[in-house]
Amino acid sequence: MEIAFSQACENNKHPILAILSKEFNQTQNVLEIGSGTGQHAVYFAEHLNHLTWFTSDLVSSHFTINHRVKNAKLTNLKPPLALDLSCAWQQALSPVKGIKKFDAIFTANTLHIVSWPLVKQFFHQAGQHLISGGKCCIYGPFNYQGQYTSDSNANFDFWLKQRDANSGIRDIEQITEQAQLAGLHLIKDHQMPANNRLLTFIAS
Repeated sequence: MEIAFSQACENNKHPILAILSKEFNQTQNVLEIGSGTGQHAVYFAEHLNHLTWFTSDLVSSHFTINHRVKNAKLTNLKPPLALDLSCAWQQALSPVKGIKKFDAIFTANTLHIVSWPLVKQFFHQAGQHLISGGKCCIYGPFNYQGQYTSDSNANFDFWLKQRDANSGIRDIEQITEQAQLAGLHLIKDHQMPANNRLLTFIAS
């Protein structure tokens, strides 16, 4: 099988790390939702060696993630968990021993790819699997007051919906509403390169 590669991950890993190094400076265990190619996981685990990084994704992505995890040879980077956003996370997380809840969750470029029902499920499950005071960091593009933040985001959204009508750039107001329903409160909205944002939520 071919090892998947994401140029976007290479482009954005440096600015994301700059934020995570502050947001996760007291963190011990991070659960990444939708690890994709595993590039982020390897880079962040290497540079944030005070924490343990747990990867997860659909089984179809595990070959590439496992390849990068094994090659990285990092003791704080874990092989992928079989996590499907359409299902409760409890079974997927069962191989993780000694951790009932995580103190951080990270996901990048996922909420505009999956359907809105799965976005809602993401927040519901994240709220259940974060400790009180735990952080949830979400990277990607968002709309504000129903408006695109750039022409490139508008074009990207059109491309997304042509590919899958259930996907698309989400409105920040709807995102924060779903987060609040799950007991997660937006505390920082970081502006990132290429018209993206990094949102930090904290669990009540």
